[in-house]
Amino acid sequence: MDKTQLEEGLELAVQFEKRGGIVPVIVQDASSGQVLMLAYANRAALEETLKSGDATFWSTSRNQLWTKGGISGNRLRVDGAACGLYVDCDQDALIYRVERIGGGACHTRNSAGRPRISCFYRKITDAGGLEFIE
Repeated sequence: MDKTQLEEGLELAVQFEKRGGIVPVIVQDASSGQVLMLAYANRAALEETLKSGDATFWSTSRNQLWTKGGISGNRLRVDGAACGLYVDCDQDALIYRVERIGGGACHTRNSAGRPRISCFYRKITDAGGLEFIE
């Protein structure tokens, strides 16, 4: 597919081969706009997401498909009214706008033992350290 078709056309042609079969996926809360996490998808993960409505990814650490919430119950739905899947101009990155079902998107827990809403729960300070933002 030529660049003009890729950037201006209406055919979905995600460029999985650019990064060895995966593309980055930014996961964003559809109601607040907050970035929840960064993950990766291969062709099978994207197809499963489209089919099931549940955010599915390729786990780079386990080398297998992973549907968020399969174990924790903290699901990410992509098929709500404000939700959806978006592709960037080069079709080599995705955004999943999701509805959170359950506690949070992050696999870590806060000091109260609850799942964190976002994996981005710390800010880099001017001094180069970290501070919690939850």
